[in-house]
Amino acid sequence: MADRDPSLLSQVVTLAFDVANGRNSLSKLVAPALLLFDTVLCALVIWKIPYTEIDWKAYMEQVAQYVSGEHDYTAIKGGTGPLVYPAAHVYTYTGLYYLTDEGKDIFLAQKLFAVLYMATLALVMVCYSRAKVPPYVFPLLVLSKRLHSVFVLRCFNDCFATFFLWLAIYLFQRRLWTAGALAYAWGLGIKMSLLLVLPAVGVVLLLGRGFWGSLKCAGLMANLQLAIATPFLQENAKGYVSKAFEFTRVFFFKWTVNWRFVGEDIFLSKPFALALVAMHALVLTGFIVKWLKPTGKPLTAIIMPILQLQSPFSPQEERIVASRVTPEYVMTTILSANVIGLLFARTLHYQFYSLLAWSTPYLLWRSGTHPVVQYGLWAAQEWAWNVFPSTGASSAVVVGVLAITVGLIASRKDEVAAPPSYAARERKET
Repeated sequence: MADRDPSLLSQVVTLAFDVANGRNSLSKLVAPALLLFDTVLCALVIWKIPYTEIDWKAYMEQVAQYVSGEHDYTAIKGGTGPLVYPAAHVYTYTGLYYLTDEGKDIFLAQKLFAVLYMATLALVMVCYSRAKVPPYVFPLLVLSKRLHSVFVLRCFNDCFATFFLWLAIYLFQRRLWTAGALAYAWGLGIKMSLLLVLPAVGVVLLLGRGFWGSLKCAGLMANLQLAIATPFLQENAKGYVSKAFEFTRVFFFKWTVNWRFVGEDIFLSKPFALALVAMHALVLTGFIVKWLKPTGKPLTAIIMPILQLQSPFSPQEERIVASRVTPEYVMTTILSANVIGLLFARTLHYQFYSLLAWSTPYLLWRSGTHPVVQYGLWAAQEWAWNVFPSTGASSAVVVGVLAITVGLIASRKDEVAAPPSYAARERKET
């Protein structure tokens, strides 16, 4: 009997490791089980934890002015200030305005955001699965206290932007380039924070769809932005652009989650802002060079033809390069750009965690670091984002984990590009 116990324990441990690493038929049950768990958790959060008013009332006040006929962005205001989000935000919350009795039925709004949360989580899990992420990473997708708060207790518009970002990633993984571009454009039309991943989206489309195909997608994205903004552009074009895409906004030190540890004087200084922009551009350029490695061409051989409105690839090269745009490549490229942008952002508020929470587990796994380190860094990040108000220590941890994540991905050895004779499959022309 004494000999059997160690053997049984060994078998249980082996089974657990096999399931966690995707080597057992039970592994496929991990994601559905976690989805079921999180469904119950969302219900409990809504039932047990009081709703906290932050922006919902202001959103509804602004939408009320829009539905009453006001199309001048500079004249639309709410309790928290002027309307500072693009047109898709207005349309999205107009739908919620009517569904929730002009915003009065907050309980229904919370239930709708719980559905949005679960739909986004399901998309994230599908994207992770397509990128061959092992099941042991998946629990990190459902354990965030702050993420549940952002969705079902705050009803921020970041939640919709996050949903459309992941929808775009999923569609790009499926090689549905046009649909993915439009999904991304709609998310960008909800909140301009999705501009952080625009360079990566451009690279993915260039490599996956080819030069002329990517130009068509870019044109569709631009036309979508113009189409949804038309009522506001006709009323006050300058006012719409200045508010919906306000790059000169003055940030408040008291709300920052990331740079509190540098002190208010430095935080508000122009040199600090310029330094962040310069560092963002520098690091992003280095990553773009990394992202373009599947082409097998130096950066200048790609940039120069593009500047002359010519494709840097022959038809055969386009097919070969497109075959290298795998689900893993799409995820790594777009999520890396996201985390780089968040690292060098002038300020982050708590709702930005919706963009980060589901990016970190993948990137830490993709970096090849040990699972214990992955879980440790995730826990440190989760702790820091749950400190309210933020402190010097918590903000330093926020920036530190972002920097470590970017550093780990940057140092990760790239896979060797396939030779020109690589048997490429045809990309979809969609």
